[in-house]
Amino acid sequence: MSDPIACPQCTLHNTYADGALMVCADCGFEWAAQTPAEPSVVVRDSNGNVLVQGDTVVVIKDLKVKGSSIPLKQGTVIRGIRLVIGDAEHIEGHSDKIKGLVLKTCFLRRA
Repeated sequence: MSDPIACPQCTLHNTYADGALMVCADCGFEWAAQTPAEPSVVVRDSNGNVLVQGDTVVVIKDLKVKGSSIPLKQGTVIRGIRLVIGDAEHIEGHSDKIKGLVLKTCFLRRA
């Protein structure tokens, strides 16, 4: 379990969550609970370039695709990629022939 948050009024750590509020058991002070922001995940291609939602990428190596007899050839363009939330190693996208791909970023470069 995470460490208790210190009360902003009396600075003691005897606090608990009560719905959307945090409550100090010692002084009775209540305040809005704020969850710490998760560090944003930076997705990078094989060359270290930052990828963002909607980018176009190119496959740098022939890849076998599970569930398909058609491989992705080197140089295949994937347009309008979607980032996988919380995962810096995978993206989602569509090629001209294969829909619903999940690709590792180490086999891609930004176009």
